[in-house]
Amino acid sequence: MEANLRWVAITAVAPVAWGANYYVTHEFLPADRPFYGAALRALPAGLVLLAVRRRRPRGAWWWRSAVLGLLNMSVFFVLVYAASQLLATSVASTVMAVSPLTMMLMAWPLVSERPRPAQLACAVLGLGGVCLMLLTGVRGASVPGVLASSAAMLVSAFGHVLAKRWNAGADVLASTAWQLTAGGLFLLPVAALVEGPPPVLGAPALLAFGYVSLVATALAFAAWFAGLRHLSAGTVGLIGLLNPVTGVLLGTAVAGEVLTVQQVCGLVLVLAGVVLGRPRREGAPTPSEESRRPSRRGSQCGGRLLS
Repeated sequence: MEANLRWVAITAVAPVAWGANYYVTHEFLPADRPFYGAALRALPAGLVLLAVRRRRPRGAWWWRSAVLGLLNMSVFFVLVYAASQLLATSVASTVMAVSPLTMMLMAWPLVSERPRPAQLACAVLGLGGVCLMLLTGVRGASVPGVLASSAAMLVSAFGHVLAKRWNAGADVLASTAWQLTAGGLFLLPVAALVEGPPPVLGAPALLAFGYVSLVATALAFAAWFAGLRHLSAGTVGLIGLLNPVTGVLLGTAVAGEVLTVQQVCGLVLVLAGVVLGRPRREGAPTPSEESRRPSRRGSQCGGRLLS
């Protein structure tokens, strides 16, 4: 049980950092450069992690790194950057809260993790809290921004479940590093073609990119993928509800957005969904889980990253 709680705490670093990332992007980064913004988020983070964990892909991990980098980093980062510029901080982070249900449903066919009724109930409870936070008349909820945030949610849910399917036995830091590096390399030529020369950045923007790349990307994704390796996709998805909670609280405390009684009730429901949906005690797998365990490990042991 203590091990599970430790991995829950580690995984929670990611959604908290991502919730703050919406505010940092909205306030300090150039609004018209989503491709450069995404590239400068992914590539430095990938290079830092590669310096920490010097391992190269081997075998299938060359193309897996490219696919996961394209989904989890390139496409996702561009959509999140656009949503952060088009929406209020609280709204941008709240839309992503549909991710727990999406991850649970995608994990069922992709990694044979059938969601438990309690997990689904907690996800619905958290989603109800999110709706309370979102449906408060907050200004700045543009249709293009909501569409960008919704698309980012779908892409990330699929990419994260796919990473869970492939990451069994892989080194978490090395896998994350190569995904970020591949994603950044994909984005650079597209950014140059679509947006022209790189933007000129002042000190505030440089500090903001430092947070976005090192904390909200390198640290956050390493923690997130570590959680996906040790916890079920449903549990990780529920922990992701801390993303909108952070976004709403930060928007209220820093960006001057008003926290209403309705939003407070929504926050309580979201936190209740996270707490009640925590993983069960270790050492008590169901018979169906026990019977699936050997075959799943055996089918995934060939995709490891080696030095």
